[in-house]
Formats: sequence, structure tokens, C-alpha cells
Amino acid sequence: MEFISTPKQYTDAVEQAAAAIGQSVTLRGTVHRVRDMSDFAFVVVRVNRGLIQCMMRGEVSGLTKADLKDGMVIEFSGSVHEEPRAEHGFEIVLEAVKVLAKPAEQLPVPLGKKYMGLTLDVDLPLRPVTLRHPIKQAVFRVQGAIADGFSEYMISQGFTHIHTPKIVTAGAEGGASLFKLDYFGRPAYLAQSPQFYKQYTAGIFGRVFEVGSVYRAERHNSSRHLNEYIGLDFEMAYIDSMYEVMEMETGMLRYLMEYLKKHVAPELALLKADIPEVGQIPTVTFDEAKQIMQDKFDHKSKNRYDLNPDEEVMICKWAKEEYGCDFCFVTHFPSAKRPFYAMDDPENPKYALSFDLLFRGLEITTGGQRIHDYHEQIAKLEARKMDVSLFESFTMLHKYGMPPHGGLGIGLERLTMQLLKQQNIREASMFPRDMSRLEP
Repeated sequence: MEFISTPKQYTDAVEQAAAAIGQSVTLRGTVHRVRDMSDFAFVVVRVNRGLIQCMMRGEVSGLTKADLKDGMVIEFSGSVHEEPRAEHGFEIVLEAVKVLAKPAEQLPVPLGKKYMGLTLDVDLPLRPVTLRHPIKQAVFRVQGAIADGFSEYMISQGFTHIHTPKIVTAGAEGGASLFKLDYFGRPAYLAQSPQFYKQYTAGIFGRVFEVGSVYRAERHNSSRHLNEYIGLDFEMAYIDSMYEVMEMETGMLRYLMEYLKKHVAPELALLKADIPEVGQIPTVTFDEAKQIMQDKFDHKSKNRYDLNPDEEVMICKWAKEEYGCDFCFVTHFPSAKRPFYAMDDPENPKYALSFDLLFRGLEITTGGQRIHDYHEQIAKLEARKMDVSLFESFTMLHKYGMPPHGGLGIGLERLTMQLLKQQNIREASMFPRDMSRLEP
């Protein structure tokens, strides 16, 4: 009879070895590269979070340096010695090596190089392999920490973590950007947003958040768009204005940047990441933003309803020069191009109580205050000539009483891209889905 108990406490391999200088350790990893130095070899082993330099003299466990190949999975033992020239200040002199697995073919990319130098067209089809590279791995450890830090802050502020359906009967945004599917003979769609469900549950729990997939069937092929991405969403009830939502995001971003410094410092250093300071974030209205562009950059915008990509860059440049801030809120967008659930400004219904957050020249957030009054929501649906009957399950939340509420959605990949100053959003998506990619 055998019994299963709890696992041993996880210990980071680099930390374990660093703490064992002058002693012996046994670890497991993958051969990253072998550097033949004539009478000995440096065997660099890739462990869960980093690289460990080992030194191999002569035969070890019947293996020579020529027997060790890139991609070979090994269990290795040896004595740990200080070595200031090594990456972590130590190296392991190998005393035993056991081969656990061998690659069937030579690696298709040079994982052993500091920079692989691959184009996206080469990199993306080979992601199950290229993501093994320390720099690629670091990007997604940072991205994972962004989602973790976001979640930790939301929980600390009394938000409940929810999980919403991704197969829906109607789109939260409307329009044609929906992926249609056959749901047992009935038409259904992949969710454009968790918006309806956030609003439902904000009326139940008061404050809710989600980290989940979002699908947009938009036929774009740009460096800033994906057809599937991860949304960081929250919704909060009992608010006085949309500015409370903006304050919550500002607090979250401030917390998040400190969280990243604490939890992924080695990855940030490897990526040479410039982590911004988040103090007070400047806020301008849509009309003020247009005026700033004209006055400061002699740019007269032709887009009456939104900011073009080059205009987002201008506003961020202005915020950086004037206030030293990498972020800028733009509020009060024209109502005509904001979603039907966005509340219009009572003082001027031409504008919605809606905002974008720009970060280093790119919109990463859209949010605002939502309509909570039943008659106001029905009137806005009718004014847009939308079939009210298709939204009965949504307007149920208004019909039976809903507190003033608002929220936002953040694109995780966009935030990662801007934080790490990447040039293409596909670099910040582990397995990107765009118009041409369904694999791997």
C-alpha cells in the first residue's frame, strides 16, 4: 500500500546552487550550450529560471564533453565554487551526469546564443522551441507577473475574481467584429468582452475582476492588434463618477510596478526594462487633446471620433515633456463611437463618460461609467436602432435595480509590449492569433 502526501517545497535551482557554495548539489536541467575549451568544457545548463555554468573535465559518468549536445536533458551533480566571471557568481564542477532525454534532431534555432536574431516569421512557427531561450522566457515571466500583480491588487481592494463565458449569444460591442460558431444548431459567438457579465456581477458582488481571453474578428494586420488577446478587466459599483475607476487603475499600476520589481527583477534586468514611476497621471478631455496636438505639434486631426495611432504618440510625448509621465488619460470621447452601455455626460450628451489610458504612445485601456438606469439604457439602444429584444438578458440588470457603476479593460499583451518597449504585439503573445495564424 502506498500513500500520496504533499510535494516537497519548490526551490529555485539557481538559488539552491548559490546557497550551496563549498558543497555539492544535484539538479536537473537542459544543456543550453557547450563551450569546448580544449582540455575542459563549460557546460551551460538551462534550469527553470536561468542558466547555470558548469565545468567538465575529462569523462564524467562515462560521458565526454563531445557526448553532451544542446537540448539534452540531464541530471547533474557537482561541487559549487565561487566564480565571479560566471553569470551568478558561481559555477558547478561536474562530478556526475545522467542523461534523462535526448533530442531526436539538431535544434532548428541557435538557442545557445545570447540573442537569436530571428525575424517574427521564423520565430512564431517555432515558438515551442524559441520560447526556451532565456530572453523569450523572461518576457512571459514578466507578463505572468503582470497578471498576478493585477490580481493581487484587485483582491486587496475587495474585488471578487470571476470567470465569465466565452461562448455568447450577442456581442458586447456590437458590429461585425464577432467570430460566429455553430452551437448545437444555434448561432453563437466568441466573446468580444466580458462586459455584460462584469456588469451583472458588479450588481451582485459590488467589485469584480477577471483575467481572461477576448476575441475580435477584425481584419487587421498591424503591429498593435491581435484577434485573440488576454484582457485584464474590472468593474466596480456604487461609484460617484468615472474618475473613481481611473483612480483605481492608477493605484493598480503603481502597485503593479513595485510588484514587478520585487517578483521578476532578474527578468527585468535581462530585458533591460524601463519600469515607469506611477505618480499622478495627467488627464485631458478628447477636445483638449485635439487642441494640444494643434498648438504643440501643428497637427490638425481629421478624426472626429477617436485618436489615430500617431495622435496617441503625440499626446504621450506632451505628457512626458510637460509632466514627466509615461501615462495619460483622455476622457469624454464622442458618444457616437463609444459602446451603447456607456453613460453620456449629463452636462453634454454629445460626449460619453468614457476614457482611454495611453502608455508610451499606445492606448492600453478603455473604460468609463456605465448606464445604470433602465429607461436610459433602453432609450440609447433604440436611438442606435438596435433590437432591444436581443438585449433582454442584459437590460434585466437595469430593470431590477442597478447601482451606479463603471470599469475598464486592459490589453495584457499591449501593456507588456509597451512596458518592454517591443515593436510588435506578437512579441508579447506566447502563441499569437492573428488573421494568418492558428498554429502552433
